[in-house]
Amino acid sequence: MQLQALNAFSDNYIWCATGTDGTALVVDPGEAAPVLAAADAGLRPSAILLTHHHHDHIGGVEELLQRWPQLRVFAPDDARIGSATDVVADGARFRAAGFELEVIAVPGHTSTHVAYFCGVPGGGALFSGDTLFSLGCGRLFEGSPLQMHQSLSRLAVLPASTRLYCGHEYTLSNAAFARVVEPENAALARRTQEAKHMRDNALPTLPSTLESELACNPFLRCGQPRVQAAVAGRLGHQPADEVEVFAELRRWKDGFSE
Repeated sequence: MQLQALNAFSDNYIWCATGTDGTALVVDPGEAAPVLAAADAGLRPSAILLTHHHHDHIGGVEELLQRWPQLRVFAPDDARIGSATDVVADGARFRAAGFELEVIAVPGHTSTHVAYFCGVPGGGALFSGDTLFSLGCGRLFEGSPLQMHQSLSRLAVLPASTRLYCGHEYTLSNAAFARVVEPENAALARRTQEAKHMRDNALPTLPSTLESELACNPFLRCGQPRVQAAVAGRLGHQPADEVEVFAELRRWKDGFSE
């Protein structure tokens, strides 16, 4: 699997995965122009994967279909996504651009959000949209803390070698918050320095790995004593369970500024 990150808007990534047959999956094309430019340089799209209905993830689809009317568009069952040719649901498996993909329902950011997992030699690839970010997670626009915690828990049990391809370049801003939650987390400090070096050199901080996220991302660490202690300090009492830990972390992050 060859992955290419196309920049869109101020901080979106459109991921393009090219298989052995030379054709590519295009993930969440919020803008058409970056994909069209990549096609002029040799990209051969054969399918589009959509994770959720937000415009910065689907806005370029109609223009791409004008260029390539035969493209299959895989998307969750959501009336707000009018361009889907193939509606997918949790647990569905399908083949596109030579890749075997599995759909994982991950409601929380939106009510119908899905992720796509591709198991490939050397570790799988997870296209997580706006559910799981490096060192963070998506805001809860339509779902509950319970739903999002359950969604993240489903992703957390994928193989540790899984590479994370999410929809935005948020790693450094997420790191600033994560280091307030866990200031003594050595793995997080290393990841922060790594990400800063990448951004200083105009490189994406992605992909991350699930192994790294489990060691550094507070939203995947709701069961860890240091994270629970940080949340307890804000709540004034010990959280009842991991869902309460997650809910307070998300509230904390929503109001956080560096």
